[in-house]
Amino acid sequence: MKIAQIAPLMESVPPRLYGGSERIVSWLTEELVNQGHDVTLFASGDSMTAAKLVPCTTEAIRLSETMREYLPYYTMMADKVRRLADSFDILHFHIDIFHFPLFRGLESKTITTLHGRQDLPDLWPFYRAFDKMPLVSISDSQRVLIADANFAGTVLHGLPRDLHVPSFDPRGGYVAFLGRISAEKRPDRAIELAKALGLPLKIAAKVDKADEDYFREVIHPLIQGHADVEFIGEVDERAKTKFLSEARALLFPVDWPEPFGLVMIEAMACGTPVLAFRNGSVPEVIDDGVSGRIVNSMAEAVAALPHVLALDRRAVRRKFEERFTASRMASDYIDLYRKQVADEIVSLISDDAAGRAERSAEATMPMSASTFGTVELQ
Repeated sequence: MKIAQIAPLMESVPPRLYGGSERIVSWLTEELVNQGHDVTLFASGDSMTAAKLVPCTTEAIRLSETMREYLPYYTMMADKVRRLADSFDILHFHIDIFHFPLFRGLESKTITTLHGRQDLPDLWPFYRAFDKMPLVSISDSQRVLIADANFAGTVLHGLPRDLHVPSFDPRGGYVAFLGRISAEKRPDRAIELAKALGLPLKIAAKVDKADEDYFREVIHPLIQGHADVEFIGEVDERAKTKFLSEARALLFPVDWPEPFGLVMIEAMACGTPVLAFRNGSVPEVIDDGVSGRIVNSMAEAVAALPHVLALDRRAVRRKFEERFTASRMASDYIDLYRKQVADEIVSLISDDAAGRAERSAEATMPMSASTFGTVELQ
């Protein structure tokens, strides 16, 4: 198939540091190429891929010193894809809803993966206005509040089988928090858990500008008040493998409707069990009692963490291999692509048949004065 992958421009593909959506786009794109498909990636110019790269900015916007506003660049990218749309069998968007108006009338050639939260009240009128645009959720829980939107399916994330090397005898002695410092991710819970059980905690996370006040006023004082908490900051892919594989467990104490939670399967790939709070996608990702434990409160978390530390790390890795590889993710998307292409062909045939029937009916219509006008006899 000839496939276009349209990536966010905030980070490169793959991202240098933090960037879950861009990381998924990278893994999916490379796996599709490996499976023999003709793939074109629309992304920032500093991206790296085995696919054909169409650069839509010179570099990733978030780390740029010259680009400040993202909307012009996303709009120009959507216009570029629109002009090249006939070159592809399917257009796979990962840029939220920017492209919807430009692709009205071409919906059957597209799918749009929703990577973010969908519990925002302003989204439902938008999806109703563009009710032919096929959507893909990254967990079933993500679509609960917009269940009547036009979903083509759910595809759980996956990552390359050999990306992370598992450790079945971790030497780090710490529990880990990985991701982003924000109120909904609840790093404060992670610190409280580690303190309650007397465990060292390492936090590898980025701090967005929007969360700087929260970090400075809430999290930083907690870190300073606990000698066994270490803040590392953002880590790249290589450092992430060591960070997760040497951890005794990953703490995932989220307090929001998590759309997926990529870090959970990254930990599983390292053989590291996960302690997660029951929110959003968590029950769809964690096999309770095998790859981790799911809890509903801090009291449950304190009681469950020793059991998490005792889980069989080989079983954790096996669960990753069974459920969350990039090859499985790509195969799921190929099934959706083929269905979209088949539906488009059926639609074109139906439109053509309707047009021929209409023309045939006009050709066989009885001639009358009303058809050709009035003829005056001499």
